[in-house]
Amino acid sequence: MKRILTTIALFAFFVSLPGISLQAQTTAADKKEAKLRKKAEKIHKSVITLDTHNDISTSNFTDAVNYTQDLNTQVNLPKMRKGGLDVSWMIVYTGQGPLTEAGYAAAYKNAIDKFDAIHRLVEKYAPNEIGLALTSNDVRRLVKEGKLVAMIGVENGYPIGTDLSRIKEFADRGARYMSLAHNGHSQLADSNTGEADGVWLHNGLSELGKKAIAEMNKWGIMVDLSHPSKQSNLQAIALSKAPVIASHSGARALCDHSRNLDDEQLEAIRKNGGVVQAVAFRSYVSKEKSALRSEKLNALMAELAAKEGFTVLSRADIRKLSEAEMSAYFEKYQAFRAKNAPVIRERLKDVAPDVNVKDFVDHIDYLVKKIGIDHVGISSDFDGGGGVEGWDSAAETFNVTLELVRRGYTKQQIQKLWSGNLLRVLDEVQKVAREIQAKEGK
Repeated sequence: MKRILTTIALFAFFVSLPGISLQAQTTAADKKEAKLRKKAEKIHKSVITLDTHNDISTSNFTDAVNYTQDLNTQVNLPKMRKGGLDVSWMIVYTGQGPLTEAGYAAAYKNAIDKFDAIHRLVEKYAPNEIGLALTSNDVRRLVKEGKLVAMIGVENGYPIGTDLSRIKEFADRGARYMSLAHNGHSQLADSNTGEADGVWLHNGLSELGKKAIAEMNKWGIMVDLSHPSKQSNLQAIALSKAPVIASHSGARALCDHSRNLDDEQLEAIRKNGGVVQAVAFRSYVSKEKSALRSEKLNALMAELAAKEGFTVLSRADIRKLSEAEMSAYFEKYQAFRAKNAPVIRERLKDVAPDVNVKDFVDHIDYLVKKIGIDHVGISSDFDGGGGVEGWDSAAETFNVTLELVRRGYTKQQIQKLWSGNLLRVLDEVQKVAREIQAKEGK
């Protein structure tokens, strides 16, 4: 009690000193904040901002409903404009299914549907607003023209089945990165999910997966290490003739989740010349904060949902849905959550603080210190479960730059983090592809 009274007395003394008022101190802090924000805004406008992982639902790529509208999605063209996000890597995602011919056929059909959707956006719905980039030069040209940029990544190599020629087909359709597995072992590689039960299918890459790495090198598709197992990743790095990426992964040293990369994998990526795109996904950023928040949020959401007649599904029930049903559910859930955001924020702010931009940038800091500024990038996993408080949609993209400026990152460093490093890797991968094709006479 004495310590508290002493502190109060000292505070009152200093505030009462001539020339020092609480208002003056507040004004000085406001001026400092305004100056910092102005600096961040200038940097944000001058660098190319690129997010390597945004999931899509083809239901949002139709004549009636598409990304020219400000939909209840975390990413769309209005939100990209509002937040200053220049480049969205739109994802051809396929959930893992049975390793059968029927399974491969269904997966391939799903993948083509998503490729076609992205092409509709850039060619039919908004050709004057957004263009598809296949190279780093395309990115810079489109940004210079004042357009937004779409790029394509493939999440899960499952749709290629056992036909490796589909890798070139996907490249021709615009794919510039691909992961060999998602959640569940594929015909190409073991998944990180094997850590849960210790059951592995290939002990890393399958023989087909090893051949797939060579094909990806040949056709200029970056090898993505997000989702496959540690052994799969280390083997892929050893086999690849070009730098690799992790399109949306965090630092396991900060958050012990199987989706994150441990220091051994990080060091291997550094030596390979690759880049790790830190991901703003709550449970990959902080398991503890995310778990507590989820517990309290679920209870609150159930309470609010009961009043409105909305059914909140459990994770187990969500997994039972088809991909179309899952996308539809997440869209409705997101709209419901957005509507109740003020109530949620107020009710949970003290009992369960949300995972936020500061927590996310802690991962960037760790990665930069561990493997260097040239090997770190930024991703969100928006519309696939990603987002943190402060960067919960493309409309809030500036807040990441603001936090980086707060921590002393320079304009040059921020440019590398937002796009420079990833585009450098893409350039190197495409250079290796040209060399392989020339050597093989193709």
